[in-house]
Amino acid sequence: MQTHDDHDYNHEHEESKAAVGNLMESRISHLDDELSRRLEDAFHKTTFNVHLHDVAKIACEYTPIDLAYAACRLPPHARSVLFENLPDIEAKVTFFINTDGATRSAIFRALNDDDVTELINKMPADEAVWVLEDLSDRRSRRVLEKIDFKKAAKIKELKQHGRNSAGALMTGEYFSFPMETTIAEVAATIRDNPGIDLTRVIFVLDQRGELQGLVPGRNLIVNPPHLPLKQVMRQVDHKVTADVPREEVVDLVERYKIPALPVVDDSDCLIGVVTYEEVVEAIEDIADETIALIAGTAEDVGEYDHIFKRFLARAPWLLVTLFGGLISAAVMSYFQGIEGQLMAFIVFFVPLINGMSGNVGIQCSTVLVRSMAIGVISSGKKGEAMLKEWSIGLLTGVVFGALCGLIVYGLNTLGIQEYGANPLELGVLISMGLLGACFVATCLGVSAPFFFAKLGVDPAVASGPIVTAFNDILSMTAYFLIAGILHSLFFL
Repeated sequence: MQTHDDHDYNHEHEESKAAVGNLMESRISHLDDELSRRLEDAFHKTTFNVHLHDVAKIACEYTPIDLAYAACRLPPHARSVLFENLPDIEAKVTFFINTDGATRSAIFRALNDDDVTELINKMPADEAVWVLEDLSDRRSRRVLEKIDFKKAAKIKELKQHGRNSAGALMTGEYFSFPMETTIAEVAATIRDNPGIDLTRVIFVLDQRGELQGLVPGRNLIVNPPHLPLKQVMRQVDHKVTADVPREEVVDLVERYKIPALPVVDDSDCLIGVVTYEEVVEAIEDIADETIALIAGTAEDVGEYDHIFKRFLARAPWLLVTLFGGLISAAVMSYFQGIEGQLMAFIVFFVPLINGMSGNVGIQCSTVLVRSMAIGVISSGKKGEAMLKEWSIGLLTGVVFGALCGLIVYGLNTLGIQEYGANPLELGVLISMGLLGACFVATCLGVSAPFFFAKLGVDPAVASGPIVTAFNDILSMTAYFLIAGILHSLFFL
């Protein structure tokens, strides 16, 4: 009889499978495919006038954000043509902010300094920082000399902060007022500054500029206009300094659902705000970097990037695997010289040992990295988490080692699969060897994330080729050592 909980689980499981299956069938993906197809057709026109007419028509029919994503799929020369056919400067700014660095670089080559200056003057300072990074240093300096003095000062101030810090994520466009300001005065100021989008939270300062509280946007509507902000403000529970890592910012915003996180200096004076939108972008960047590290590549995939450039992004990681394989071959050669007769039959099981132990190690490291990323494991819980994973690894080795040994023994005894060795000896050696290899892999998978984290390296590296290569070497060495010792002690 199916219980209510079972029904809920099955329902959630089906929803999960449907969500995974629909990743490439979503409404957004269909929109991107349709827009890309239309752009490709337009750029393949043989008549240049028709070509420009079709591109201009497409640029008017779709939003700049959709066009910004579609441009990433176009050849470099076509991206600047699409940009030039956008209807107005506001659309071009939105397009520039939302597209990728390769597209911006391609468009920059077709623009002069005055055109770039106009774009930078129209966009927020925090967005301009990222856009200017796609210019050469010399050209970036020239553009900064031409833009508005106040905006140039804000951009230079933001560029001083580390790329992966709260200072780099924050925006300088927000509303802050002294404590005695009335709600009516705040409303008038917001009306007079339509270019500032952040109105969901108003920050309250004292006479020295120190942060004292905040007022949700709703409070400006439900309270009388004559009330001062100090009577309706709330306490600021969470704030950060500009040098705080982006990972800590993401943790704070995600846990406490903070719509706008204030950034203060050493004197507790408000210097910027990290919006929820910036945190979402930071999460996407972290996810991209983590996936790349797990896959063992630093490649930023671009369809039109040169093949050799993409090869160089992957090659350093693959070198680790290459040298790991050479060391593994040397280990096998060494043991072959000592136990030539033993090697004759246990070598057939090396792929099995490497595959099982590798998966066990990757499972341990992946679970720990995920737990560290979502904040489940704290420094006080580290020992408990490691002990739990060691126990699981040991149990896995015992169960699968015994199962594998029994299968090998049975197949050899029944004559279904003969390896040319004593069935009992072979079954025991394979069973104990797999147990030892799985336990070694567990130790490596458990210790690697904490080791990399202590060095200040993203723990996701623990799931990449470095640990995989070390796991192959250590697990195989443990397998041969255990098999050799057992053979010498009990089966000679």
